[in-house]
Amino acid sequence: MGHATGGPESDKRRLRRELLATRSALTADGLREAAGALARRALDLPELARAGTVAAYVSVGAEPGTLALLDALRARGVKVLLPVLLPDNDLDWGAYDGEGSLTRVRHGGRMALFEPSGERLGPDAVTDADVVLLPGLAVDGRGMRLGRGGGSYDRVLARLERAGARPSLVVLLYDGEVVARVPEEAHDAPVHAVVTPSGVRRFT
Repeated sequence: MGHATGGPESDKRRLRRELLATRSALTADGLREAAGALARRALDLPELARAGTVAAYVSVGAEPGTLALLDALRARGVKVLLPVLLPDNDLDWGAYDGEGSLTRVRHGGRMALFEPSGERLGPDAVTDADVVLLPGLAVDGRGMRLGRGGGSYDRVLARLERAGARPSLVVLLYDGEVVARVPEEAHDAPVHAVVTPSGVRRFT
C-alpha cells in the first residue's frame, strides 16, 4: 500500500483518535460506575463462571475499569494472569495476587502500566487460559476488535493460534464503542463476546 492515503491502517488511526477523545471526557464517577457495571455483567458470563484460568489486564487511565472484576474472579478461586510488557511489545505473564501485588511500570514515553510483581510465567502461559480478556477501543457487529495499535495482543492471538488453544476471547468496552464497522486487516480475527456496562453481545 505504500504511502497511499486511506486503507485500514489510517482508518484505524482516525477511529482510535475519536474513541480516545470520547473516553478522556469521562468523569471519575462515570468511570467508577462503568467499572462496577462491567464487573457485574462479566461475572454473569457462563465462560467466566466455568473458567479456571483467565488472562486479563489492569485498566489504565480512562479504559473500562477491570480491578473490580479481577478481585471478584480471584475471590472465586480463578487463577488470573496479567500481562508484563516486554521490550519487543510481546507479553509475558504473571499471576494476580490482589492489588498489593501490582507494580507501576513506565515503558518509555508511554503511560505507566500496572504489572504483576511476582514470578514471570513466560509468554506461553496465556495458552492455558480458558478466557482471554482483551483490551480494545471498539468492536463491530462481526466481532472485529480495534486494539490500541501496539500489536501486543496480535502476538498473543497468534501464539494461541499456533498452540491450538481455543480460549473464549472477550472485550470489555463502554456502550458507545460497539460500532458499525471496524477497519480490518487480513490477520484480524473476531472475538467471541463484548461486555459493556449495559449488557453482553455475542458473535458467532
